[in-house]
Amino acid sequence: MVTFEASRLEAEQRMQDNIFNALADLAMNASGQSVLPSKAYLIEARLAGIARREGFGSLDDLIHCLESRQNPVLRAEVAAALLSRDTWFFRETAVLEWLVGTTLPERLAASPSGHIRIWCAGGSTGQEAYSLSMLLEDETLPGLAGAKIEILSTDICKQATEKARRGTFGHYEVQRGLSIQRLLKHFTRLESGDWQASEALRARISLRAHNLLEPAGGLGKFEIILCRNVLSGMTRSAKTRVVETLANQLAPGGLIMLADGETLYGLTDRLEPAGGLRTGWVAAGTANAKASAA
Repeated sequence: MVTFEASRLEAEQRMQDNIFNALADLAMNASGQSVLPSKAYLIEARLAGIARREGFGSLDDLIHCLESRQNPVLRAEVAAALLSRDTWFFRETAVLEWLVGTTLPERLAASPSGHIRIWCAGGSTGQEAYSLSMLLEDETLPGLAGAKIEILSTDICKQATEKARRGTFGHYEVQRGLSIQRLLKHFTRLESGDWQASEALRARISLRAHNLLEPAGGLGKFEIILCRNVLSGMTRSAKTRVVETLANQLAPGGLIMLADGETLYGLTDRLEPAGGLRTGWVAAGTANAKASAA
């Protein structure tokens, strides 16, 4: 029997250095993400479908095409396919519950329009956005009554964005983080065996393809920005560019949330840690003022 570890090692040996280096450079330039040699087996798996669809017999042929022809659409698709898409429902649940139960009511109380915008930056196939939408459906907090809360989820991968827009998830995906109660309440079983999110959940969420290395002025301003488990694999220069983009789109008094273990120290002087909130960041010079007001 061939073990998974053996298959991984064989894939690493098969992949020539020049092919791997070309793909790693493509991912780095397009997204700022580092691709490690130990992930060679994932590269083959993720690109095999694209190569077959385009009529290439090998990854070498695919790379030759990318290098010899100007095809920005194909380059972007290949680069996006190289990135990790690992996500699940209610990841770091306590953070999401805190946002809905505490932060949103506070922001709404300070909003004259009663309109709050949330950006899930690097939202992959949408599980984070749908988790927030479910919490908003399930919570009956007085501070959220009548509020207009919009969730935008963006990702560099158009295929991931389209999947999120459909709101359809496979059996394995719904098993990751979703309780049976929430699954039955908010999803419908399709003939294919997949589960589709309810219209109520989907109506609150907008989906767009967007590269975080690019300006995001067209997306508008946001009171809350979640950029969790996105920066970790990026180079320092790429992180700096992304953080600048996030800071530009943060509304006055807004909040940026990172994942546990992520930090913006040394990347920008425009943001500072939110007082008393681990992984939270606000505009520089505002954390103490907010704490004093409270």
